Amino acid sequence: MEYLRVVLQVIVGLSILNVWLLQYKKQTQWRGGDAKTIKEEFSVYGLPEWMCYVVGALKIVLAVGLLVGIWFPELVKPASLGLAALLLGSIAMHLKINDPLKKSFPAFLFLLMCLYIAFPIFS
Repeated sequence: MEYLRVVLQVIVGLSILNVWLLQYKKQTQWRGGDAKTIKEEFSVYGLPEWMCYVVGALKIVLAVGLLVGIWFPELVKPASLGLAALLLGSIAMHLKINDPLKKSFPAFLFLLMCLYIAFPIFS
């Protein structure tokens, strides 16, 4: 099961980096409200622009922590729990603006993966 944990670390880490470093200005079906970019999405949620930078920096650092955690396991639990907390916030923001539940699906799925990474069952 350790392999599953490492695979999930790679999936979550690379996916978060993809969203925040490559896809941040691209429209996706998962963005809150009618937002086309991450900055617009934070605005739709009623959050200040500076929060976008803080959340983005935290997600990038924590995603890198998950990836580096493959070689330094002591980083895995804090990184996965930090991401889980931020993903819970993402879900809450979607609910706050009454988005369809499907828009919360990626955050929910990644939340579950982060929780498994932090607390592997069946291992």
